[in-house]
Order: sequence, then structure tokens, then C-alpha cells
Amino acid sequence: MTLASRCLMTMMVFGAAAWANAAAATSTLQDITYKTLPGGRVELRMNFNSSQLPQPNIFTTDNPPRIAIDFPDTTNDAARHQDIGVGTTTGVSAVAAGGRTRVVVELMQASAYKSHVEGNSLVLVVNNGTQTQPVTTAATIDPSKALPSALNGPAITTIDFQRGANGSGRVLINFSGTGANANMNRQGSNIAVDIVGAQLPAGQSQRLNVLDFATPVQSISPRSTPNGAHLDIAINGDVDTSSYQTGSQYVIEVTSKKQSSKDTNPGSFAQPVYTGNRVTFNFQDIPVRSVLQLLADYSGVNMVASDTVGGSITLRLNNVPWDQALDVILRAKDLDKRRDGNVIWIAPQKELADYEQNIADARFKAEDTAPLITTYVPISYGKAQDIAKLLTTGSLQSIAGVGGGGTSGAASQHRGFLSPRGSVTFDQRTNTLLINDTAEKTVELRAIIAQLDRPVQQVLIESRIVIATDDFERDLGVQWGVTGNRTNPSGQVLQVGSGIGNTQGNSSTTSTLGGGLSSGGLNVNLPAAPTTGTASTLAAAILGKNYALDLELSAAQAEGRSEVVSSPRVITANQQEADIRQGQEIGYVTFQNTSGGSGTSGTATVAFKDAVLELKVTPTITADNRVYLAINVNKDSLDHYITVTGSGQVPVIDTRSLNTSVLVDDGQTVVLGGIYEVTKSDTINKVPGLGDIPGLGVLFRSTQHVNDRDELLIFVTPRILSDSLQ
Repeated sequence: MTLASRCLMTMMVFGAAAWANAAAATSTLQDITYKTLPGGRVELRMNFNSSQLPQPNIFTTDNPPRIAIDFPDTTNDAARHQDIGVGTTTGVSAVAAGGRTRVVVELMQASAYKSHVEGNSLVLVVNNGTQTQPVTTAATIDPSKALPSALNGPAITTIDFQRGANGSGRVLINFSGTGANANMNRQGSNIAVDIVGAQLPAGQSQRLNVLDFATPVQSISPRSTPNGAHLDIAINGDVDTSSYQTGSQYVIEVTSKKQSSKDTNPGSFAQPVYTGNRVTFNFQDIPVRSVLQLLADYSGVNMVASDTVGGSITLRLNNVPWDQALDVILRAKDLDKRRDGNVIWIAPQKELADYEQNIADARFKAEDTAPLITTYVPISYGKAQDIAKLLTTGSLQSIAGVGGGGTSGAASQHRGFLSPRGSVTFDQRTNTLLINDTAEKTVELRAIIAQLDRPVQQVLIESRIVIATDDFERDLGVQWGVTGNRTNPSGQVLQVGSGIGNTQGNSSTTSTLGGGLSSGGLNVNLPAAPTTGTASTLAAAILGKNYALDLELSAAQAEGRSEVVSSPRVITANQQEADIRQGQEIGYVTFQNTSGGSGTSGTATVAFKDAVLELKVTPTITADNRVYLAINVNKDSLDHYITVTGSGQVPVIDTRSLNTSVLVDDGQTVVLGGIYEVTKSDTINKVPGLGDIPGLGVLFRSTQHVNDRDELLIFVTPRILSDSLQ
């Protein structure tokens, strides 16, 4: 048997059960005739034995496509089934049960229809598809249920738009009352919605641009029509469309197929994501229990409805997931559901709430009367006292003389994970928890303790501190002097040059090649003066009969490169600080109460200063196996001593430190910081004026050029140790 046949048979059987207590039939369906109309339409005529026709209930289904008509208080004398095969109409069946008769028009696809009364007959005209054909209606069966005109029908109060949880677009059309009949059709890149029998106020005839919502819906364009209103909904992309109408609201949902196929996991406050197969129903005053039975047969899910579930519902569903259709029906009738595996229990909301409250009260009562058992749980990796504090703060106890640091065992209103009568104690000596609680709660506590009592991951932190220096110095200088003797006409000997201080005139300045110059015979004294080491010199002397020229050139160049690499390593547990130090304490003597006048040295005191390499780090392992480091690195060294009058010599410490936090991948090396220091200086000593003479000025000046570079780099590499290495 096909799914369509099973659904139809289910409707008939369920309808028969619902009509079991109906009153005795007062009308008889004598026969059903049909004739073919232009355009593939079919006119069905249901003839009765009386002019007082029973009030029918008509509803449609799209899967399978059917038109069902229920006649209360009616027996059936018509043929059980007739084959038609015209247009989309394949046949018609009539079945009587429980004092009612149901006529089912079998279709090849969903088709529009019109009905009216002619004498003792109900005439049903079925179109060849969903296109509406004009039909002349002689009379309406029930004026209260007839399709209203736009003049006396409800008004469209609002046209709203929302973005769904899965990126879908939701168009919400609200009416001022019931009676509007909405139909949705897909037309290329648009969705056409015809609302027959509803008034569209002028204030609602405005185009809505909804591009900013980032949904497949682009715009909504409403306009009035002679029979009601029409909406053009512009869409983009390959989409799934669905719609449903309950009471005074019509909802159209447009979902991108790419988005609807995603495996989403919404939170507890997000809108539900429906994944059921899509159905199309058009219910008019159908019993709620019949609708639930149809959904159960279609979905294959067992549904149990409470005895208090009843009433009828009028509902239009177009390509809606069956689980969403179920929720719409439940909301419309103030019902709720609870699912247990493949069984769904449906009942009024209050009934379900009372049931769950009774279950909770019974569970609490069972806990109050359940016997207490004592359980001993040894702790391997943590401290029993810490885990006891986590389980409960208000009822913490310790074994007298053993636990230490515990509080009394008095009951507390805040029980943590314990039951109202439970308690927990701990033994520090054996690192054991003692739990006194119910058996059910003890099982829960054991599961919690198993999660807490686990080995902590460890991290290896490797660091490298590199100090590189590059020193360069160049010094150039000159010393020279000229002396001379001259005898004037009177026979007096005159000495000129730097040796004028010799008044006797019988002495002369002498120079030795390479041996340096006597300071008494210098006209220019600007030698090279390097900060480190000594300068090399080159001296020359020119001696004449009456003069002497002494010249000395001095030059020095110093280059130095050094690199200091320190590599401290430390292993620590997750979220535990580690500190490693290596270096020396530099001692020095200070004097107190020194009296300079009496020459007393005062009281000597020995003090120390640290010059160490220190690594202090606290790692935190994140959920994605990265390491967050709070790190402090110090690198101190002795630079020199300074002499303090009356207090001896005090050391000067060269300090380099870094304090920072950084997020690093496992095994990744990161440069935490660096200092690059450059010192450049050029010093010129010269004789004013003469030292600026081009070319000749080099004999009247000395130069010093210094270029020093210092660089500090700190590298850190964290490595998460696997369980095999811990």
C-alpha cells in the first residue's frame, strides 16, 4: 500500500472513530455524478434525498493531493468509488461510518475548487491545477463560512519582516480578524501571494526593502486588488518556501537551500531548526486529533495524545516541515509536547506542567526518605580538602585530629552538589574524601570527582636571552714643535719657538725619532687619547744649524664584538608559577658613623646585591592547545664600582628585564622583546682658527670617533608535555 493510500485510509478510519457517538443520520447521499467542463475542469454533483443539505466540512491535502468533504448525519447510497481521469481529477470515493459520510476527490496534483448548492445537490467544480476559474455560485452553504469580499473582510493591520535563526526570511501578515484566504505561488524569482477577502489600507501599500537583513528575501511589494490584496516578494538564489495560516496571521518563510542544509546547533534561547519532511495541508474545522494522526502517519513518529486534547482547527500549511506544522498546531490550541525517543506525548500545557511538578515532588520526597550510605573516595592528583570545598562550602567537615582546617558538620542551606541530608569530610593524611549521602547522589558525586581528580598538564618553557655588543673606536692626534736660535748684531743669542723659557740661550731642544717629544718644546700638543688601551705613535725630527722641528703622529683603533646567550628552562604544571634563578650575590662594604675630621672609619657593614638571571613564568593551557604565558625575565650583571667618600666602593648593576603576557601556539618560538641601543660620538680637539684650515688644519687638531651598538633579544618557546612525558 502506498503512502498516499495509507494516509487516506487513516483519515477515513480516524474519522469513523471520531463519529462513533454521532446522532442518527437524517440525510442520504444518493449518488455522485460528474461532467467535463472546458479547460480540463470537472463538475462533481453530489445528490441528496432532501433539500435540507447537511452542512459540509471541506479540507484539502497536498501529499497526497485530495479534497475531502464530510457530511454529518448522513448515510451513503452512492457508489463506493468512481474512476474519472479528466484533467487532474482521477476519481472520487464515498464512505459512510458513524452516522457521517466522507467524499474524497482523488487528484493528480493540488487543484483549486469552487462549491455551491443547486436544489438537492452540492456542486463541486475542480480546476485543472491551481489556476482559479470563474464559477457562478447560485447559493452559499453557510454564509458565516463563505469567502468574504474585500469590502467586508478583515483588514491587513501590519506587514512585518523578521530574520530567522538559520538566516531565513519571515514575512508576517497580520489581519484584524479571521476570514482572509491567502495562497502562495512561486513565479520565477518572485513569490506571489494572493489574499482574497482582505482589505489593504493605503498606509500598508508601501514597498519594503529588506536587503539589510541578509536573507534570501530582497523586497516586499503589496498592492490592492478587486478581490483583496496581492504581494510580490522578490527573492535571490535557490530557496525553499513554506507558509502557514493560523487565525489572524499568515506567515511566509523563505530559506536558502544552502543554509537549510547546514547542521546547526542552536542554543536554548534560539529559534528551533526544523528538519522534518515538508507537508502541505488545508484544514477547515478538522478535529485536532485527526490532524495529529495524519502527522504521525506521515512522519513515522509515535504520538500519544492526552484525553483532554480535543476541538477542531482551521489551518493552511504550504510546504512546511512536519515538525514545524506540529508546533504551529500546538501553539494554536495551547498544547505542548514532550519527546522520549520515538514517542511524542501531547497534552495541554497546564497538564504537562502539573505532571512534571508531581514528578519533581515525588523525586524530592524520595530523596528525603532514601537511606544514606558512606563512601570512601581516594584522591590521586589533587587535594581532598580542595575537592571537598568545591563540592560544598556550607557543609564542609574534617576528621578531628586528621583533616585539620575543616569546619563543623552542621547542615547548611547551601549544599552545593550534595543532597539536603548529605555531607562530605576529608582526611589529609591519606588524602581521602568521605561522602555520606544517598546512593543516587553518591553516583553523581563520583562522576564529578572523576572529572576533578585528573593529572594536570605540564608545560616546558624554554627561553633564550641574547645580549650582543659591537664596539668601534678610532682616535687620531698630532704633536709638534719648532725651536730656533738667532744672534742679533749686538751678539746676543735669541731663542724663538716653544723653548723660549730657556733664558740662558745655551740650551737646545732635542728629539729622538720614535721616542716622543719633550713637552717643553711643543707648539701643538693634541695627541690621540683612546678610552681603552694606548695609542701608537710615530715621531720625526728635523735638525738644522739654527732650528729644530719635532713632529709626532698618534693613532688608535679598537674593535670589539661579544655575544652572551643565556638559556634558562623550566617545567611547571598548568596555571602554576615557576621561578628559576642563576647568578651571584655581589658583596660590598659600607661604613656608617664615619668621622672625616678624626680619621675614624666608622662601623663596617657588608651588604649584597643580586646579579642573577631569573625566569618567572605562569602558563595557562587553553582549550585549543595554545599556551597563555604571564612571564617575567631579568638579566642582571655587574657593570663597575663607584667610590663613595667614607663608604667604600658600591657596585653598579646593569639590569635588563621584561614583564609581559603573550598567547603562543604549542612549540612556537616568539620574540617577547628586544632593545637595540646605538651610541655614536665624534670628538674634535683643535686650535681655534688654525684647525679649520683646509689640508693644513690636520696639524692643529685631534679627532675621536666612537660607534657602539648593544642589542638585547628574548626568545620563548612553550611546549605542552604529552601524558607519556609527564
